Amino acid sequence: CVNQEVRESMKLPTTTTLAQNYPNPFNPVTNIRFGLNGAASVTLTVYNAAGQVVRTLIAGEFMESGTYSQTWDGRDTPGDRVGSGIYFYELRAGSFTSMKKMTLVQ
Repeated sequence: CVNQEVRESMKLPTTTTLAQNYPNPFNPVTNIRFGLNGAASVTLTVYNAAGQVVRTLIAGEFMESGTYSQTWDGRDTPGDRVGSGIYFYELRAGSFTSMKKMTLVQ
């Protein structure tokens, strides 16, 4: 018999969502959670306050419906630590697009 808590966690998302990163503010790493209500090509990108791409965490990866968590370690594409400040992360999954703000404090 599966208890109610486990049964709830096994449900697939009914909508595609992008959650607020946690922790926020963060140092040195943060987790970005998102849910997909259907299979989609997924891109998750981090931008600086000027709108420049800092790092692409997921690049057009085909993912099944479900709930996911992606870690960002505060590094840019070459692997260098970025400075304290406001950053944005954007999820694109099929026709869904959402962006949220996060703060890195060093």
